[in-house]
Amino acid sequence: MERTASSPVRIEAWSDADLELLRRANAPELMDHLGGPESEEQLIARHQRYVELSADRTGRGRMFRIALTDGDDAVGTIGFWERTWQGQEVYETGWAVLPGHQGLGIATAATTAVAEQARAERKHRFLHAYPSVGNGASNAVCRKAGFTLIGECDFEYPPGQALLTNDWRLDLDPDAAGDGNGAGHGNGDGNGDGNGDGAR
Repeated sequence: MERTASSPVRIEAWSDADLELLRRANAPELMDHLGGPESEEQLIARHQRYVELSADRTGRGRMFRIALTDGDDAVGTIGFWERTWQGQEVYETGWAVLPGHQGLGIATAATTAVAEQARAERKHRFLHAYPSVGNGASNAVCRKAGFTLIGECDFEYPPGQALLTNDWRLDLDPDAAGDGNGAGHGNGDGNGDGNGDGAR
């Protein structure tokens, strides 16, 4: 279990028990910026990838459930994972916060906590998030969590569907020499621009 000082949330490693949470995060209003809800078969496959990623200890990344510090109920999902972007190995993050818990700072707090997890791996310098340009809430989370807007970029997600996103980057080692140029491709805030798809 990880939390930041005075954080309203804690993040807990994804487990076999979290399939129902993934189903709740598959709601149409949360998947609107990602091409719509997935099928049950796709959800089960995704859940298995999340479980496997969370069991990995080689620095590939980790998936988490988001819970409030004053309760046990899960209110969302978040994670980070490796990908190659513009010729560089980086981390990508994405998240989703369930309806009824949005607009309370939960996504920002969870993103800050997951950035600390990525930083602790001491493997990649940059953590990227890629909310769609139309997802105002997710872009606001990136800004509040200390990410820098690099620019717009195009992705094909889901397959066959073009998605225009913003490339936000967080430097996990700001004291390092040089200026890296990494990025990753993911999405996320309360409306679900983030489904751990480095684990796709």
